[in-house]
Amino acid sequence: MKIATYNINNVNRRLPNLLAWLKRARPDVVCLQELKAADEMFPEADLRRAGYNAVWQGQKTWNGVAILSRGKVPVLTRKGLPGDPKDTQSRYIEAAVDGLLVGCLYLPNGNPQPGPKFTYKLAWFRRLQTHAAKLLKSGAPVVLAGDYNAVPTEFDIYPTTSWKDDALVQPETRAAYAKLVAQGWTDSLRTLYPKKPMYTFWDYKRRRWERDAGLRIDHLLLSPSLKGRLKKGGVDRDERGREGASDHAPAWIEIR
Repeated sequence: MKIATYNINNVNRRLPNLLAWLKRARPDVVCLQELKAADEMFPEADLRRAGYNAVWQGQKTWNGVAILSRGKVPVLTRKGLPGDPKDTQSRYIEAAVDGLLVGCLYLPNGNPQPGPKFTYKLAWFRRLQTHAAKLLKSGAPVVLAGDYNAVPTEFDIYPTTSWKDDALVQPETRAAYAKLVAQGWTDSLRTLYPKKPMYTFWDYKRRRWERDAGLRIDHLLLSPSLKGRLKKGGVDRDERGREGASDHAPAWIEIR
């Protein structure tokens, strides 16, 4: 089973890119982030014609997450991350797909920091840790995939000081990600490629794509029962260089 995560950065604007990639890559499950579309504007019909069923939680202008499944119907199990009933941002969706429980997430960016946006980011991270611990306790095979807006270590970003004040690289962000993984999750791409950066994001500014000035912020975490079934994975870097591309590239794994 091939599982991918892809911050599409506006699903309708990038729909031709998305459909072309789906045809080339043929993932079985896809977690999408930053739909930037209200529920009724989600391109369900186009995706169905491409062979994919979907569950989604949209939001006009910002955020939005979806889970696509090729040939199977994903069974929605949760919309929204528990822990704060006042939080109305569309950042988490969960579904059962062909024997797996898949959580798709778009963690808050947190900039500028310090400030309320960074406080929200860290609070969201704590809620994710709490929910993730419950998922582990259930014993179900789980994949938590998405844009974590967290650069885990200095190895996961090109050599630079220009990001030193950014929320993605702050010690609190890195500690929160490390604490989550330490619950028993496997960071699949880092496990497969311990000596390669595996960037997934290149900002549009300052020719960062052309200079390969990238960051690894899109992660696929596996519960313990899936660790031994991890077969291979990668980043479809070429997608970032196509016309009209998102500033992210799809990251993917295959599990037996």
